Amino acid sequence: MKNTLFAAIAFLSIFTACGQGTTMNGSSQESDTKTTATNVTKVVKTDQEWKALLTPEQYYVTRESGTERPFTGKYVDFKGKGTFICVCCENELFDANTKFKSGTGWPSFYDIIDKNKVTVHKDYTHGMIRDEVTCGRCDAHLGHVFDDGPQPTGLRYCINSVALDFMEKNK
Repeated sequence: MKNTLFAAIAFLSIFTACGQGTTMNGSSQESDTKTTATNVTKVVKTDQEWKALLTPEQYYVTRESGTERPFTGKYVDFKGKGTFICVCCENELFDANTKFKSGTGWPSFYDIIDKNKVTVHKDYTHGMIRDEVTCGRCDAHLGHVFDDGPQPTGLRYCINSVALDFMEKNK
């Protein structure tokens, strides 16, 4: 009985922790924006609006927390100068200067442009515990962050190409 009770409490603790750290868009089903405590103007759209805006692969990755196959994304070996932005809302996420070759099959960055640009929270899917990275403006799933990256941060933001667009830096 004690073990069953302990297991139930542990499960509820983990289940509750899944939502912590996320920036949810509330219960509204209408398109609108709202400001969070971090002064980020939120982009909120219905599923139908996202489907009209995005390709099926972009929708699958960003709105359904999917992933693209490794080594297939357009930004894996990309070396442009500029800024990587969210494909859903154009939020500036990663400076190209922080991109590095990780060999994982997805674009990798060792830092974000600003801590308010992304949200990181625990992801308990697929039998793993990982830190999911979502857009701080529209909650799009971008990828995951790991602590095996290069200095100066030691982080590796492993991001789906399909979740990104690129703004070239003016020369």
